[in-house]
Amino acid sequence: MITTRNMEANSNTESPGFDPRVLWQPRREIRGMSAILLPFTVDGQVDWESFHRHLKRTVEAGLTPAVNMDTGFSALIDERTRREVLERTSAELAGSPFVAGVFLADHPGDALNEGAYAAGMEQIQSVGGLPILFQSYGLSHQSDEQVVKNYQALARHTDQYLAFELGSMFAPFGRIYSTDVYRELLQIPQCVGAKHSSLNRQCEWDRLVMRNEHRPAFQVLTGNDLAIDMVMYGSDYLLGLSTFAPDLFARRDRMWLEGDPEFYELNDTLQYLGFFAFRQPTSAYKHSAAMFLKLRGWLPCDATHPDSPGRPESDVAVLAEIGERLGLEMKG
Repeated sequence: MITTRNMEANSNTESPGFDPRVLWQPRREIRGMSAILLPFTVDGQVDWESFHRHLKRTVEAGLTPAVNMDTGFSALIDERTRREVLERTSAELAGSPFVAGVFLADHPGDALNEGAYAAGMEQIQSVGGLPILFQSYGLSHQSDEQVVKNYQALARHTDQYLAFELGSMFAPFGRIYSTDVYRELLQIPQCVGAKHSSLNRQCEWDRLVMRNEHRPAFQVLTGNDLAIDMVMYGSDYLLGLSTFAPDLFARRDRMWLEGDPEFYELNDTLQYLGFFAFRQPTSAYKHSAAMFLKLRGWLPCDATHPDSPGRPESDVAVLAEIGERLGLEMKG
């Protein structure tokens, strides 16, 4: 029986004397997923040519691309654009794996729209992608027992999917589940992993403890752009920050596997980029990404979706300086 309890109070990692170093996994192969920025032109249209180049660049670096995520303006684009992203991704990757978000807009008090989620999963699977289920009011804002039943019901529509915990600081429909709910998610065979975006190390360590005990193959995908070193403790990742520099994230991951001590310096500088790009308002990080990619010569302009918040032009100089610290040639 599921009982509703406060997650922090019920956390195994909150017990006195817990040392997160017990989770340390040196020389582990890190599985990296990168949420792809959907680039725009100055007149507010999707820049499909740049999108294709960035997809190819991400795969060549060794990361799995994730499309129609928040970095791809999932809540702002229309259904036609969402479908075109999927079709173009499938064509560009020609069989290489990718992840895609199932986003459903609903309202407080709504019940689960199982049919809409099923249709979204089918659309993604039909072009060779792995669905990740964004939360919604109907999916996540129910009793703990009903939340588990919802995920079990959605499992009947697919062979594999990823779950997604999103802190309410990112979206009003987001929710970080209790440890009871998370433990039950580990028991759903079709749920092969979950992205965790609480921005709270304690919560994520708790999930790693449960994962290691109950289902070691389950992927805990950190979404903590403010703690990208969670990979040292056994998390893999699905990050928006990695879209700034998929090549450098892949290099960092190889360093960890090889035991290269330069991992720490590169990780620190990438984290510096994360702290700057993901400051308030957090959702403006997408403009930071466009600015950074333009400085790298990877985008012709730094426009984003017209309804997405922006950063001040003064950020360009700071981003250029961070890029130079990373050893990149910034075009200024």
